[in-house]
Amino acid sequence: MVSAKWNGKTIAESDNTVVVEGNHYFPAESVKFDYLKTSSHTSSCPWKGLASYYSIVVDGKENPDAAWTYADPKTAASQIKGHIAFWRGVEVG
Repeated sequence: MVSAKWNGKTIAESDNTVVVEGNHYFPAESVKFDYLKTSSHTSSCPWKGLASYYSIVVDGKENPDAAWTYADPKTAASQIKGHIAFWRGVEVG
C-alpha cells in the first residue's frame, strides 16, 4: 500500500499506483479531494501533455501546487489518465 501524507494527514492511499519518472500516480478514487483545492497553475511536458495542479490544504495550512494530474495525457502517458501525483514535501511511500 502506497500513501501520500502531508501535515499529519493521509491525502491518498492505494495499492494500485502507476509509477512514471519516479512519481507515484494515485487513482483519483483513492485521493481525498476534501484536502485539495484547484490551482490555476499548469505546466507542459513534451511526452505527457498539459498538467493541471491542486494545492493541498490541511488544518489551515496550504501547500501550493503540491499535486498534479494530466486530464488528457498524450498517448505515451495514457496510463496516468485519471491519476494524481504529489510533490513539494508530501511524503509518498
